[in-house]
Amino acid sequence: MAAQNTLPLLLLALLPLAAASTFDVANNCSYTVWAAASPGGGIQLNPGQSWSYNVPDGTTGGRVWPRTGCTFNSTGNGHCQTGDCGGVLACTGSGQSPNTLTEYSLNNPGGLDYFDISLVDGFNVPLSFKPTSNGCTSGPSCAADVNAQCPAELQVPGGCGDPCTIFGTPEYCCPSPSSCNPTKYSKYFKSQCPQSFSYPYDDNSATFACPGNTNYQIVFCP
Repeated sequence: MAAQNTLPLLLLALLPLAAASTFDVANNCSYTVWAAASPGGGIQLNPGQSWSYNVPDGTTGGRVWPRTGCTFNSTGNGHCQTGDCGGVLACTGSGQSPNTLTEYSLNNPGGLDYFDISLVDGFNVPLSFKPTSNGCTSGPSCAADVNAQCPAELQVPGGCGDPCTIFGTPEYCCPSPSSCNPTKYSKYFKSQCPQSFSYPYDDNSATFACPGNTNYQIVFCP
């Protein structure tokens, strides 16, 4: 009976592995950060700890962000002060404002990855998003302490909130490109982190590109 299973096992061993990019998430902060990733899930990172996982080739709409002030029980249910994703440790969707967000789309038509940092959902933790392979070296960083000078009306527990969530008006929520222009709040975020998106239809200079199947490192408190 064992011999009958040998050929299928050999065929499986010869199949090519699905292409993927490796994401390394490191916490250089002096405090605990709960990393969140969609796809990927989430994990608690104490100071100095890191987390590595693979993202399949062709993934679009990917995101990674930090969460702070979290408490989870043994089953992974709980709550975070910033960046909460439905009260679970292993995220599957997006995080609540405020959170410093990294976004990516892997191996698009033309064979390129696209990635960026967005402050459209506000700010909680400084971070950088850098490629680490394929000879690609350029990526965005948002290392400023945005919370320290956050406008009083955007200040929320644990971070600097986004004006759409706080005010809820078209001026800040940008329902269409024609109704979306820089505001004093987006200009504040841009002044702190020029390489980041500061409002939904910000210019594309904040988008970076690398060859497909590049690996990346995201560092909290770079």
